[in-house]
Amino acid sequence: MTTEFRRHDLTLDPGVAGLRLDQALARLLPQYSRSRIQGWIERGSVSIDGRPARARDRVLGGEQVALEGEVPAVSAVAPQAMPLRIVHEDDDLLVIDKPAGLVVHPGAGNRDRTLQNGLLAHDPGLARVPRAGLVHRLDKDTSGLMVVARTIEAHAALVDLLAARDISREYLAVASGVMTGGGTIDEPIGRHRSARVKMAVRQDGREAVTHYRVVERFRAHTFVRVTLETGRTHQIRVHLAHAGYPILGDPVYGGRRRLPAGASPALLEALQAFQRQALHAARLAFVHPSNGEALAFEAPMPADMQALITVLSEDVRAVGE
Repeated sequence: MTTEFRRHDLTLDPGVAGLRLDQALARLLPQYSRSRIQGWIERGSVSIDGRPARARDRVLGGEQVALEGEVPAVSAVAPQAMPLRIVHEDDDLLVIDKPAGLVVHPGAGNRDRTLQNGLLAHDPGLARVPRAGLVHRLDKDTSGLMVVARTIEAHAALVDLLAARDISREYLAVASGVMTGGGTIDEPIGRHRSARVKMAVRQDGREAVTHYRVVERFRAHTFVRVTLETGRTHQIRVHLAHAGYPILGDPVYGGRRRLPAGASPALLEALQAFQRQALHAARLAFVHPSNGEALAFEAPMPADMQALITVLSEDVRAVGE
């Protein structure tokens, strides 16, 4: 990711007197998230009256602040028209239902035809917003809801909500193995030591917390609803695999496919045909960054997951007859 430096020299307004420095700067520079501002302060990129600043410093108003921070450069991603499933749209944000198979950001092996290309075609103004307004991501073969900021201010506010764990994200997944009940997985995640394209549970990794509950049990699989507290790369996939219940169809963490004894030809065909992780971002809830309205959105499971669950349910009923 390419970056560029932004410099700001400002005199603190008396209206921010009594606030912590990071709070004051977040109010005076709404185009940046508070987490980004805190990072600049921690790295020594902010000074107040000529001395290194600390985030917890209380301001009086009238101080001279100098800030030179590194931000992602606005990329030259080309707009490319494509159909987008828009669940919600207003002046500040979009909510998109991403299909499985669509890459979110351009990268090695996926230089174009990504969601970011499509968003720029839908709204050329997103070229002025970091990452075309994308504040979180879904893996290529995970379907479901994503929020996109349409302004720099909305982007900063949504990044702060995400950092504060104030955006609720719920997923539906089909896991291999039969779970006895729900639970919480609180295990740090970091880059895999040898396979660098993978993530893994590592004690020196970053905090990661996943909650899950059983929706329906099948003979060799479980339909679960998963809620994230944190948003690490591949978090649900890594955590469920670590717990012994990898997501069905996951080509990276899934391991060997599990088949119930005496599986019908229809079930065998359905399991073999499902070539992606059975994971869908089903619900997204947060407070609107401009008007404070509580928003909640839901997206139905895509047809392939619905068909898979139908076949798994029919297998259970057939054995019980």
